[in-house]
Amino acid sequence: MPDIIRIVLVDDHPLVLEGISARLSEEENLEIVGQACNGLEALNVVKDTQPDVVLMDVSMPVMDGIEAMERMAQDYPNIRVLILSMHDNQEYIMRLMRLGASGYVLKDVPSRELVRAVRTVYSGSTYISSRASKLLFRDRGVEQTQTKSILTKREITVLTMLAEGLCNKEIAHFLELSVRTVEAHRQNIKSKLGIHTPAGLTKYAIEHRFVKV
Repeated sequence: MPDIIRIVLVDDHPLVLEGISARLSEEENLEIVGQACNGLEALNVVKDTQPDVVLMDVSMPVMDGIEAMERMAQDYPNIRVLILSMHDNQEYIMRLMRLGASGYVLKDVPSRELVRAVRTVYSGSTYISSRASKLLFRDRGVEQTQTKSILTKREITVLTMLAEGLCNKEIAHFLELSVRTVEAHRQNIKSKLGIHTPAGLTKYAIEHRFVKV
């Protein structure tokens, strides 16, 4: 049996909460452990339930999703926050991802994609819905070219595999390299890009289209 994924839903529209709860509850390994209608209430529910994933809107009264997410990142760093929003602005999406969101899904996605997004962020990966991804990566061709000029082809390969969730040993086996060599590539990538966390490398790879989302 797959792990049970414990979820808290946060949205200020009762009908939205009811609809999402009903759909996710159809999945045998997804469990709704709490609901909230604003960010402040969400913090209390998260404290009481300790979920794996928080599926949260941004525009809410009392406390919005941005402030709630920042507090969760500080107090509960292991909880994955998946943003569910109607906003399809590129800068808006980028801001939330930089603040620590594990994923961003637009509210018009099919329910099956929402289920996939929850499972993806729970596994430790980042998920951005297809239309949001197109907006996010628009006009980033120059940045990708610049990255390719900074990193070697081998480093780009290693970065891509790291972003896909492979560990050093798995990458070494796949590329027929020693684990020490893979670690050296990893350190070079971190140094060249000025990024020193796995989450940061993953987001960088997604932003520059080395990883499909």
